Amino acid sequence: MAKKKRSVKAKIRKVDGNSLNPQKELAEFLKSQFPQVFADGKIDGDKLKKALGEELDTNNERYGLTWAGKNECFRHIQETTTATLKIPDLKSQNSENIFIEGDNLEVLKVLQKNYYGKIKMIYIDPPYNTGNDSFIYPDKFKEEKEDYEQRAGIKDAEGLLTKDGFWRKNSKDSGYFHSNWLSMMYPRLFLAKNLLKENGLIFVSIDDNEIHNLRMIMNEIFGEHNFIEQIIWKNKYGAGAKTKGFISIHEYILCYSKQPIDNLDSPLGESEIKKHNKKDSKFPIRGGYRTQPLETKSLGDRANLIYPIMYQGEEIWPDKQWVWSKERMEQAIKNDEVEIIKYKGKWSVRSKQYLKDENGVMRRGKPLSIFNGPYTQEATMDMRALFKEDVFPFSKPKDLLKQILSYRIDNKDDKDELVLDFFAGSCPLAQAVMELNAEDRSKKKFICVQLAEPCEEESEAYKAGFKTIAEIGKERIRRAAKKIKEEAKGKLNFDDGKLDLGFKVFRLEQSNFKQWRENIKEPGEFKKNLLEMVDNVAKGAKPEDMLFEIILKNSRFDLNVKIEKKNFDAIDYYNLADGIEIICLADKITKKLVEKIIQLKPEKFTCLDVAFKDNDQLKTNTALQMEAEKIEFKVI
Repeated sequence: MAKKKRSVKAKIRKVDGNSLNPQKELAEFLKSQFPQVFADGKIDGDKLKKALGEELDTNNERYGLTWAGKNECFRHIQETTTATLKIPDLKSQNSENIFIEGDNLEVLKVLQKNYYGKIKMIYIDPPYNTGNDSFIYPDKFKEEKEDYEQRAGIKDAEGLLTKDGFWRKNSKDSGYFHSNWLSMMYPRLFLAKNLLKENGLIFVSIDDNEIHNLRMIMNEIFGEHNFIEQIIWKNKYGAGAKTKGFISIHEYILCYSKQPIDNLDSPLGESEIKKHNKKDSKFPIRGGYRTQPLETKSLGDRANLIYPIMYQGEEIWPDKQWVWSKERMEQAIKNDEVEIIKYKGKWSVRSKQYLKDENGVMRRGKPLSIFNGPYTQEATMDMRALFKEDVFPFSKPKDLLKQILSYRIDNKDDKDELVLDFFAGSCPLAQAVMELNAEDRSKKKFICVQLAEPCEEESEAYKAGFKTIAEIGKERIRRAAKKIKEEAKGKLNFDDGKLDLGFKVFRLEQSNFKQWRENIKEPGEFKKNLLEMVDNVAKGAKPEDMLFEIILKNSRFDLNVKIEKKNFDAIDYYNLADGIEIICLADKITKKLVEKIIQLKPEKFTCLDVAFKDNDQLKTNTALQMEAEKIEFKVI
C-alpha cells in the first residue's frame, strides 16, 4: 500500500514558479550524453574538450572581449525569475499583437519557455551610450539578485513590484562607462537569441559609440559565422556646418542569424521596377521586362557554353561564351524569352528579365549593405502625422523597419511571422507591421516591450499628458491603427477579421502565488512561512492573472492561445486550444468536475493545490484516474 501512495505522489506534479532556464536544460542534456565531463556536478571544460576530440590549449591568452562585470552577466542570465505578466482586461483584448510594459531583461526571461524558437525577426534600437543615456545596469559588479530587482523596478524595498523603477545615467566620467553598457546589453542579447527561430534574424541599430563592442559581443553570442551584414544607414540629408573632422550622416544596423542561412532577398525598389519598361505578349501576367546580356567573358572556359545560335539564316557566335547551355538557350528562344537584335552590324543576344514570374508573382532582388534613407526627418514626420506635439523626438522611421520586415529568408514567405522589439520606444515597429499587413494582406504579429520610463516633467510628452514612454508607445499604436483604417476605407474589408489593428497589453509584475522565503533564520519565522504556504495564492490575485501565469510557466502554448471560459457544477474552468489543456482556478474542486474533466480527455489538467485542502482522498483518486487516462495532472 505504501508503494502505491508513493507512485501516486509521483504523478501529482507541482508547477515550477520560476521562468525557464535553457542553460540548465542544456546542462542536463550534456549530463545524459557526456556524463564523463562532469565533476562535482559541474562541467569540466577540459574534459568536455577531450570528449569532443579537441586538443587542450595550455596557453591562457585568448582573443576576445572582456570587461568589468562580464562574469556577473552570466549569473544574471542563469538566474530565473518568479515574475509574471498580468493582463488588465482579458475580455476586451482579442488581438494577437502584444505590448508588454516592464524591464526587458525580466520579460525576456518570462518569455523563454513559451516563445523559445518562435520569433522570426527581432529589431531593437537600444541606448547608444552617448553619455546622456539612462538605463538599468549593475553599477556594482558583485550585486545580489535582490538589489538588481529593486533597482530594475521589479521589486521595491518591501519586495513588491514597482511601476516606475529606477534608472541611472551612464556618464562618460564613469570608470565603467563601456562596461556598464556591455553588462546591460549582453544578457538581453543572449536571451533574445533563444527566442529566434533557427533561420531567424536579429537587427540592432547602433552608432559609432559602441559599434565595435556590439559587434564583438554579437560575434560571441551568435557566432562570427552567423554574421550577415554591418549595414550603413545614411540617416540624414546633411548636418549643419562642419566644425572639425567629418560630418556624420550615418548610423549602423548589425544583422546576425541564429543559424547559417542560404539566401536573403528583398522587394525591388521603385528605381528597379521602372527599369522593367519593355512590353511583349506576356505583359498582362508577367508585366514589363528588362534585358540582360547572354554573352560573358567573366566565367571560366566551358566548352558546352560555346556554340552557334541560328537566327534569320545566320550563325551567331559569342565573343567568348554564352551564359546558358545550348538546351536552355533553345528553350528560352522558343518561349520568346530571348531578345535578338542587330546593331551596327553586330548581333546582340539578351535574356528577358520579367517583373513577375509565370504566376504573376513579383520578382525580388538582393538587399544592399548601404541604406540611402529613409531619413530621421521622416521619423519626425511619422510622429507629427499622429501627434500634434513632439512627444518622442528620437524614433526610427517606420519605413526603415518596413524595409527590414520585408526581407525574405531562404526563399520562404512567412506571411504570419512573429517579430519582436524589446526596446520598443514609441513603437515604430508596431506601426510598420500593421501597415505592411494592410498593404499585402499578410498576418505578421508583433511583440513590443517597453519599460515604463518616466517622461521628464519639462518635456513635450509630459505636457501632452504622457507620464511614461510606455504610454507614448501604446497611444502611437492606437493612433496608427486608426489612421490605417481611415486611409483604407472602401479599399479593404476590415470587418472580415483578417486585419489585426489591435493589441493586448501585459504588465510585468510579481507572481500571483506566494514564494517560499529562502533566507529564513528564525524558527518561528519558518513555521509562520510554512503555514502561509498552505494557501499559496497571493492576496488579491485575479483568476485571469493566475491563468496567464500558469500558461507562461506550465503550458506549451503562448500568450495568444485560444481561451474559453466554461462552467460545470457551479465551478469555472478554462479550456486552452479547444480543450488540449484545461486549467481550473477554483478554491474547491468536486468529484463531479473531476469526472467531467476526465470525460473531456485533455492532455493536461492543472488546478490549485488548495482546492484539495479538505479532501486528500479526492486528490489521490484524481491522480490515479488521470494517470489511467494518460492525462498529465499538475497542481500549483
